Amino acid sequence: MSKMPILLILVFFISVVPAALGLGAEIIRETPLLRDGFVMNGVDGNLIGPDSNDVWFFELSSDVNDYRTIIKAGTKLELLPSSALEKMTANMKTRTTAGYRLWNGRVTKYKGRNYIFPNFFLPVNREKKKPAQKKDSLTEPEPERDLVVDDSNDVLTMPREVIEKLRLKRSAPSILRSEKNAERSTQTARSTNLVLVDRTGFLIKQEDNRLVFVPDALGRNVQNVSLNLLPCAALELTELKQAGEPEKVRFKIAGIMTKYKGENYLLLEKATRTYSHGNFGR
Repeated sequence: MSKMPILLILVFFISVVPAALGLGAEIIRETPLLRDGFVMNGVDGNLIGPDSNDVWFFELSSDVNDYRTIIKAGTKLELLPSSALEKMTANMKTRTTAGYRLWNGRVTKYKGRNYIFPNFFLPVNREKKKPAQKKDSLTEPEPERDLVVDDSNDVLTMPREVIEKLRLKRSAPSILRSEKNAERSTQTARSTNLVLVDRTGFLIKQEDNRLVFVPDALGRNVQNVSLNLLPCAALELTELKQAGEPEKVRFKIAGIMTKYKGENYLLLEKATRTYSHGNFGR
């Protein structure tokens, strides 16, 4: 066999094949993502927003490590609608700073992006650092504090007028106390997340391409109730199951239901396909 064909074949594989496979192209590194289900405890940051779509973001003040990936300080993660987010935005209107500390903030992952489902937060104030004092043999400078958490349970830092109002409230008539307690319980009920377990229903796509979960009771669609689905790994898997079927699929779900600005939202934990065996209509 002539050497010329062999050389041509080698030149072809060296020049053409690597370019076709992208071996000669620059390697594009994907943005690191935190794992779905990771919980942020005691993570400081700033509340930023809203943008034109009424979306709020949490800008990290320090690196976050989920023991697989490290997200650098300054990263902005979108906050999912929840009762806690509604409280944060309301609290932000009463403060001069946007610093907060997230507790039990759950991270979700959906189609290559990370999100945060906030459950609890604490307002944080950043104090200006005092100028360093010269060391003296008789006195030592006080340690500097960068962060102060505004904890309403800290009685020692409460203003005197607030303590006086609390004292007067304890001596109020019983009827007034009952009305105040009823109002407080109503506010708490509106801001409390609910856990849904073994609820059956369908994933329905709205006209604006939003997916909602519509419960189904004994084969009868409950159309007056719909839950907006929040982005997470469980939702992404459920969408794949739905896309593989020509008709609507009935799912038995478990998740966390919350409210934001009067609308119901659902963070899926799991979704299992169920079969009616022809007993109920789709």
